[in-house]
Amino acid sequence: MTKPRRIYLLSPKELSPETIAVTFAKTSRSPKPFDEIAAELTDERSAQFHEKWVVGYGHASVAEHAVLHLAIENISRLAIETLEGNRLGSYTEKSTRYQEWDADAFYSPDELQGSDMADEFKTICASLFATYRESIPKVETWILNADEQGPDETLKAFQRRVRSAAVDICRFLLPAAALANVGVTMNARTVEYAICKMLSSPLSEVREVGESLREVCQVETPTLIKYAACNNYLISTRGKLRAYAGAVPSTGDEDFQLIKYDEDGEAQVLAALLFRFGPEKPFQDYLDAVNNLSEDQKDQLVADLMENRDTFDQPLREFEYAQMTFDVVMDQGAYFEFKRHRMMTQTPQALTSSLGFAIPRGIIESGCGEDYEAVMRDAGKLYDRLSGQCLDAASYIIPNGFNRRVLFTLNLREAFNVCRLRTAQNAHFSIRRIAYRLAEKIQQIYPRLGKYLDIPADETWQGIETRHFSSIYTR
Repeated sequence: MTKPRRIYLLSPKELSPETIAVTFAKTSRSPKPFDEIAAELTDERSAQFHEKWVVGYGHASVAEHAVLHLAIENISRLAIETLEGNRLGSYTEKSTRYQEWDADAFYSPDELQGSDMADEFKTICASLFATYRESIPKVETWILNADEQGPDETLKAFQRRVRSAAVDICRFLLPAAALANVGVTMNARTVEYAICKMLSSPLSEVREVGESLREVCQVETPTLIKYAACNNYLISTRGKLRAYAGAVPSTGDEDFQLIKYDEDGEAQVLAALLFRFGPEKPFQDYLDAVNNLSEDQKDQLVADLMENRDTFDQPLREFEYAQMTFDVVMDQGAYFEFKRHRMMTQTPQALTSSLGFAIPRGIIESGCGEDYEAVMRDAGKLYDRLSGQCLDAASYIIPNGFNRRVLFTLNLREAFNVCRLRTAQNAHFSIRRIAYRLAEKIQQIYPRLGKYLDIPADETWQGIETRHFSSIYTR
């Protein structure tokens, strides 16, 4: 007898996340339909299941079926960075591009309480926010005088665009202490590890957020979250490696470097595609065949591969066989957008004052340059003093305009995604500059596939730098 196909939801309105997780887990041993399994469960029985199988036997993948939606408000952007360091989550945060910050919307770190620099921290933060708010109307006026309303653009739409562009420029002043909201969706397994990392943080605020998350999540997933705790390995390793790293001498200051890449990356991609769609043969046979093609034959193979692809079609998964590693300096504002590409492996260095700050051209042209540079230098000087007292908490004072160094590894498929999103006209000019530099380097090392990157052809990273920046590395 043929059983009927059924596709349906297990509603979180009717079942707890832990019960849904158990329902899915039991299908590996039970022939019953999911809704029948769920009907037999209670929260108590679900908790007993998780205690035995997830906690006792380590079948943690079961916890991935319990999904939580977390609303987190008024935490610093530095704390948000720690939270968003978890790859397997979905995040939507308050945007520095489309919202304006209130003058007192910043966090004062507990680590500085009682310190002689606590008041100075608040004073510099207040100055950054004051300069930010005072600069927006000035930059807006400059843009209005320099730009023109589009032929099909209403006056209100033009004014909104100009206001948004002004906020885009002035966001360079917002410090890492700026308070923001973030919506997070994670499964319970990821939440548990996220809480573990937060409880192991050197920052008091992050540890407090971790404690609050644990309390909130235990209401919905009491068994799956209750063993989340600080991790001594994370804590001890941080200190040991920091000591080793401090002894390494500095020999250069390149700001965009391709560290390594798969030199036969294009051949690997093409061979993997033939392997996928061809008859059963070892991969090496297909790789040898690709390497034996003439240059014209390789060009034709790539042309056939890409012929029917539209702009929003993801490259086939085999593009992931070409890997690249970069060491790049970008301003913190650009990094906060770059870090959303969590399919790549990213290792950012700490947010410090050592690499200087960028100066948007709009700040200079609008007459705000003197105030901007003064308050940015004040923030940098305070960081230098704070770092001697509390290195990690010192990062709170660093504004978006300061540069930081990021090591990252990505594959060619993810590079297509990054370049398409971050070279678009509506992307912020900071991240557009980085994305165009990335595209340029990829097209140099993988010319056949790189020429199909989805980027506007009438732009260059040098042009963006010239139009939008007065300086990139002011110290």
